[in-house]
Amino acid sequence: MKTMKHIGRIKNTGDKVVVVFRTIPGESNQALVLQPATLPDAYHDSLMSVLESDQGQDSYEFGEIMFIRNFPDGRPMLTTMEKSGRLQKLPTDKIVMTPTPSSEIPLDQLNLAIAQQKNCTVDDLCTFVSGGPKTLDSTPSTPVDFITENSPVSSTETNVLTDKDLARSYRSQADAMYKEAARLRKQADELDPPQKKVLKSKETADA
Repeated sequence: MKTMKHIGRIKNTGDKVVVVFRTIPGESNQALVLQPATLPDAYHDSLMSVLESDQGQDSYEFGEIMFIRNFPDGRPMLTTMEKSGRLQKLPTDKIVMTPTPSSEIPLDQLNLAIAQQKNCTVDDLCTFVSGGPKTLDSTPSTPVDFITENSPVSSTETNVLTDKDLARSYRSQADAMYKEAARLRKQADELDPPQKKVLKSKETADA
């Protein structure tokens, strides 16, 4: 049975959530989540496709991938979810991670296990996050009207990242692409091992 990272449910309601960040800087007992069922179909399908991809599953935090990926209308995933108020801050002990339909683990216990693996405190887990902003305000600062894939998007709507944000994004994309290229190269070599080059002897070369 395939495991799926970044998926869970809210304890008291059972609502499915995507865990964007398992901890928040300065609030390690809080997580940022969003409820995919509340999204318009185009946004929902695009978000879940990214989450289920190799890049999404390999990411330490799903928010790192949302930071560098766009919705079909061109809007940055993470920024759009933040500004539309779709990101919820919830206590980690109120979230249950469901890596498979038959297994689950409370998020606060998962965070503790990850901290033990990394030989750090739960408060320090946020320092391992790369590519995304250091903090996020889950309260919408500007309302965002969701638009369809064919609707125009103005430059002021999409140009929301600073130069430093873009630089971090490009570095994160480069790292992810390098990792993906290495993985594909390994798979290709397993399917069709490369021919080993045989060096000709000096006598043969001189003939």
